[in-house]
Amino acid sequence: MTARATAGVDDLQPSRQAPGRRTATLALAAAAMAGLLAALAGPVIALLAAALGLLAFTAWRPVTATYVYLGTLPFIAGIQRGTLIPLVRPNEALLVLLIAGACAGGYARFLTGRPLALRLHPLDLPLATFAVLATLWPIVSLMLRGATPTGTELVAVFPMVKLVGLILLVRATVRTASQLRRCVRLVIWTAGALAGIAVLQTLGVPPVLSFLGTWWGIDPGLPESSARGSATLGHSIATGDYIVIGLGLLISAAVRGLIGRKEGLLLGFVLATGVLASGQFSTWLAALVAGGIVLHRIPQARRRATRVVPVAALALVVGAPAVLSRLQGIGGELGVPQSWLVRWDNVTYLYLPPLFEDRGFVIGVSPDSVLTAPDIWRDVIWIESGYLQFLWMGGLPLLAGFVWLSVAVLRHARALSRRPDALGACGSCLEIAWGVLIVVSAFDPHIFLRGTGDILFALVALTTGRLLDDGRVRGPTTPRAGSGNYSSHDHRTRGSLLAAGSSPVTER
Repeated sequence: MTARATAGVDDLQPSRQAPGRRTATLALAAAAMAGLLAALAGPVIALLAAALGLLAFTAWRPVTATYVYLGTLPFIAGIQRGTLIPLVRPNEALLVLLIAGACAGGYARFLTGRPLALRLHPLDLPLATFAVLATLWPIVSLMLRGATPTGTELVAVFPMVKLVGLILLVRATVRTASQLRRCVRLVIWTAGALAGIAVLQTLGVPPVLSFLGTWWGIDPGLPESSARGSATLGHSIATGDYIVIGLGLLISAAVRGLIGRKEGLLLGFVLATGVLASGQFSTWLAALVAGGIVLHRIPQARRRATRVVPVAALALVVGAPAVLSRLQGIGGELGVPQSWLVRWDNVTYLYLPPLFEDRGFVIGVSPDSVLTAPDIWRDVIWIESGYLQFLWMGGLPLLAGFVWLSVAVLRHARALSRRPDALGACGSCLEIAWGVLIVVSAFDPHIFLRGTGDILFALVALTTGRLLDDGRVRGPTTPRAGSGNYSSHDHRTRGSLLAAGSSPVTER
């Protein structure tokens, strides 16, 4: 093996040094300057100066754009449109700013003779097809039926546009193994922070409830505010999805030695408790599906399962208030929550007739799946199934596009899960998360949900970007005898990722 290839192997292994100190120092300096400007010139001037500073910084160091978006996503995505910024959510405005900065920097580097960073990937065709079917096709099908799209129908396709922008940003900026490891840790720790907020909310901690009552749409004075852990995503299902994905990434990273044992136990406890604190049956189902995939695909997790039993038991005790509160809603003749009966009525009386009696399922009914309520005790009605949402928005073409994308994503993720590094951890987590998505989409629309769609497509981008193209070592490494960690020995050279018949990460 050449010295260059050996250097590439070392680059792919976990780093014991604290990365990003210079970036952290600059971020602290920028925060201090923003605070000084706010005190001297007012918040508007300070916000404008901070935006310009962030624009310049991401132009100089584009990967910062990915760090900033992933680091702030679960905390600002739940702020409603128009609350802080007219017409958009803060994370949407931030994404536009970050993409503008990264594009400005990329254009400046292109003028100096550097090549463009983006390259095509086999996953791009099904991904682009799904994006077109989720954005342009619903509008075109509506116009083919002689209708003019309304403002709400145009806005309804915006989430997929945002996700496309996020994919391009992450793929263009994350270029080294160390940057990928930082993204992995950033997602895990922010998911842990989100879970902690959800737990404190369900425990009824007054400062947390007051904090969430500022911009995240809860009323601290109502008992319902602590019944489910909506946290800073402002939606208990979205919060549960984000926590489950973070837990899947934690497990995938821990078995590869990317997360320390004590750190993993702490984060695992907080995330497992957060799953219970979400108070959503769909989240608990998602956790069960994710656990099944983990035990089926990751042998190390099966061998270590008994070690986390005490942590799981403690998480069950702390998360018990949300579980008990949710179970109290079960009753009636059918023995199911009242909300389930309301959801069934919504589907059978409001969504199924336009889909099947009028054959709307063929090319779709409307890009906007939110209906005006026919009664006075609620304003709008949300569609209750992800698959019904596909049919409602784009008919059979959009549903077929999702099926094709799912097959391609799972095949891609399964191939990457053989790797022993951070790229393999993202591949394993993507396989877990997308498998969960396929199951839970039968009960709720998840793929376009704030936070959920962002982190799913961020994982897709992390596993299809420059790091995979530029990686000089593709194959798995052999674990040390008698240990669950991966060693730096017996690397296979470029192009041998799929050549091995067995893998230290997955047996199947």
